Amino acid sequence: MHWLWVLIVGAIIGTVAGAITNRGQSMGWIANIFAGIVGSFIGEGVLGSCGPQLAGMAIIPSLIGAIILVLLVSFVMGKRS
Repeated sequence: MHWLWVLIVGAIIGTVAGAITNRGQSMGWIANIFAGIVGSFIGEGVLGSCGPQLAGMAIIPSLIGAIILVLLVSFVMGKRS
């Protein structure tokens, strides 16, 4: 049951990160989940696990990490095209 919550919270974090960066239109739901979960690892690795937590993810650092990940991937994919 924990992994289901991780997927749901990851999807929400990825969707919010895509909306904040205005790059969420091209992302599908799998990419949103990936951005949320990987962004959580990045954000918590850099900023720690401060703030409120949901499904084992610190919300603020996870969101910051997901925003950084979305911007980085968009930049790299833009250079390739």
